[in-house]
Amino acid sequence: MPITLENLQHVYAANTPFSYAALNGVDLKITEGKITAIIGATGSGKSTLVQHLNALLLPTGGKLTILDRTITAEEKPQHLKSLRKQVGLVFQFPEYQLFEETVLKDVAFGPKNFGATEQEANHRAQEALKRVGLDASYFEKSPLDLSGGQKRRVAIAGILAMEPEVLVLDEPTAGLDPQGAQQMMALFCRFNREQKKTVLIVTHDMEHVLNYCDEVVVMKDGKLFTHQKVTDFFQELSLLKELNILPPAVVRMREMLNEKGFHIPSSTLTLSALAKEIRNEVKHHG
Repeated sequence: MPITLENLQHVYAANTPFSYAALNGVDLKITEGKITAIIGATGSGKSTLVQHLNALLLPTGGKLTILDRTITAEEKPQHLKSLRKQVGLVFQFPEYQLFEETVLKDVAFGPKNFGATEQEANHRAQEALKRVGLDASYFEKSPLDLSGGQKRRVAIAGILAMEPEVLVLDEPTAGLDPQGAQQMMALFCRFNREQKKTVLIVTHDMEHVLNYCDEVVVMKDGKLFTHQKVTDFFQELSLLKELNILPPAVVRMREMLNEKGFHIPSSTLTLSALAKEIRNEVKHHG
């Protein structure tokens, strides 16, 4: 079933002079089994929204339904431990999630905390670390001695080792070089396609949104601005301009060519499709 938010509200420091409404009545249905990007300007409510999905934050108004659980502002939720196993959240700052003596112990902590034997937890931790590109030479290192990008890989491995139903990632490729970022995004795609899991990615990278995501949610001023298929979203240039979003490179190239007299349709969203359209026009006018 989809993840459903109904009039979801969240106020930080409610009933104090410092109260701040981060979510102002969000109505949203996130499609099950898809990769959904969540984008928006800084302060738009992206991170606050995703922290509700495993009840790290609780609503101050409205409700949300996820994996047959309904969480409201009126009732204290039950069985949060099992929800947090099923909905894995990787924070924007990975050092917040790293605390054990070694990398292997850190990644194995989650599975052990949710009932796995030490042998099973270590096996799952080793497999998860290998999936994120960290071999056995990292297992006994302190996670605090790693680079920012390596810390992010360990944090992601720690969530993958718990085998969640829903994977929520807040800026997962920050701190990674371009090749590392591509490897991580490909990993999330495999997790989604092969295991049929739902993936939500908070990101500012429009190349990743176009190349890896199925749907896009745009947050603005604590509210849902739009929710569309990615292929539809990047055809609306006026909307991208209104949101002050720099389009992906292939879209910018397409529009530059059209300004020079080409007639390339707005549905052209890949390099191969763009090359085909250019070849056809050159052939036609040659």
